[in-house]
Amino acid sequence: MDMTIFQIESNKVLPKQGSFLISAPYLKDYHFSRSVVLLVEHGEEGSMGIVLNKHFHYLLTLNDLVPELEFAPRIPVFKGGPVSRETLFYLHRLKDLKGALPLGNGLYLNGDFEQMKRYILEGNPTQGVVRFFSGYAGWQGEQLLQEIEENSWMVSNRLSMDLLHPMQKDLWKNSLTELGGKYALWARYPKYPTLN
Repeated sequence: MDMTIFQIESNKVLPKQGSFLISAPYLKDYHFSRSVVLLVEHGEEGSMGIVLNKHFHYLLTLNDLVPELEFAPRIPVFKGGPVSRETLFYLHRLKDLKGALPLGNGLYLNGDFEQMKRYILEGNPTQGVVRFFSGYAGWQGEQLLQEIEENSWMVSNRLSMDLLHPMQKDLWKNSLTELGGKYALWARYPKYPTLN
């Protein structure tokens, strides 16, 4: 049996805007353990991304944060990362939203928030169309490339899952499985191996 299949190493794919970072199974950082991050910016000065599969321990809704939306349907806000938690980000499929940043795969980031509020107040669908996040993940300079070199992250340029669905508890496992080969094996790596 080839024992190297159990050796955890990055797939050495270079990240770019719109790529997905999938954390290694042993990464113990509280904010990034078993996380999937969508990169919204990557360059010489650093990288920025939104964690797609973390939620707050308490229910935080957009309605709580934006008084004009108090009586709109409840829209959850997810944990986008540990940096600037007071900043709101939104990932969506609304290509006509003014100022939205295209990320590829039919996804856009942010845009005219007044237009977004009108979209919500008019009763348009939000589930599967837009997700809101508080905060982001950030890396300075070459920090992200170094973490990839240290085997903390795998990089994927496309995921087949519906990233705008609010329930993402299996996103990490499914993302690794989708990479195939030994990565699919790692997806079954227990979160707490000492309990096995």
